Amino acid sequence: MTTGEQSMENNHRVSIGITYDSWDFGSFVVDSYRANALGHGHTGYPIHRHLRFSARRELQAVFDDLGLSLGWRAHRISGTRIVLETEGLLISGEGTRKPDYCSCTFDIWANHSRQAEVARAAILARVDEALIRDPIISIDWNFLSGKGELHSRHIEEIADDVLYDEAYPDLRGGVANFVTSYLDAAETVLVLQGPPGTGKTRLIRGILGELSRRRGGNAEVLYTGDKKALETDEIFVKFLTRDCDAFVVEDADHVLQPRAKGNDHLHRFLTIADGIVRAQGRKIIFSTNLPNVGDLDDALVRPGRCFARLSTRRLAANEACALYAALVATCEKGPHQEFEPAGFDAGKAYSLADVFKRTRADCTRRLNDASLNCFRAMTLEHGG
Repeated sequence: MTTGEQSMENNHRVSIGITYDSWDFGSFVVDSYRANALGHGHTGYPIHRHLRFSARRELQAVFDDLGLSLGWRAHRISGTRIVLETEGLLISGEGTRKPDYCSCTFDIWANHSRQAEVARAAILARVDEALIRDPIISIDWNFLSGKGELHSRHIEEIADDVLYDEAYPDLRGGVANFVTSYLDAAETVLVLQGPPGTGKTRLIRGILGELSRRRGGNAEVLYTGDKKALETDEIFVKFLTRDCDAFVVEDADHVLQPRAKGNDHLHRFLTIADGIVRAQGRKIIFSTNLPNVGDLDDALVRPGRCFARLSTRRLAANEACALYAALVATCEKGPHQEFEPAGFDAGKAYSLADVFKRTRADCTRRLNDASLNCFRAMTLEHGG
């Protein structure tokens, strides 16, 4: 190479920069460490394990205990994030608070698989008695940021919803049979239509709960209610390439309209539901609060692709009474206590939310009355 060629090369150096947007500081710490190891040619933990659990303890107490008792270096990023490290081990933990329990997700990186398994066992051992053994729904909630980028947050929900036949009187054969038939069917799509409070979300949770039980206690669900998130291909690629059991889209009336009316988003669902790139047994559930979306695209609801298009509705007075009776049967009450389904007027329609609210209030009042009577009896017995 001549001197002129060397000079020409020096004058045309190329600089490459990478812009990195981190959703939270915990992810930034972990990703920065791994990027630094990669840049310097160091081993960046070749082993990865994922751990999720729910526990009937305060999230703060769980993270405090893990940070102080395991003998590892602990970095408390925030009230809901913690980073743990020791020789050959890096762990990033995130938690969410629920009214009576917490859910935690840990990513474990290690130099050896044995280290990763020991770390996993050590974390679980600290919450052993508080661990929730019920099936869990792992929800990957997706939304678009202000910059137009797809982000997601992970939420753990206990699959303990009870479905009542009386809440869905139009389901011949019962709601459990409907759920089983859908999960056993080759068809992918289920469309739920109805006004607010008519049981769509409860039914979806029941379906996902049964799916979780079939998966050995943990179902992976992709979820969004963000219209803009569905305008890109990224969320659909995530569904097809990750270990997802179901894709749930709420408030989906804009997706369900026929393509002839200008719906530019439906073709993506048609592709993953029963196109060349198939969902491979995974389920796609749409819900909308509109009782009548209008004519759905024939391609979406055709046999072989759509299992059912179910309309949920408000209950007539006699149906509300039947649901009320089923609900109070599970109430803790004295052996001779009777509940009267008063207040359901003929000619009126009632949402499931109305019936559940009334039942809860009546059960609480009756239990309080029973406790008061017990207290009065004890007072009289002791000469109070």
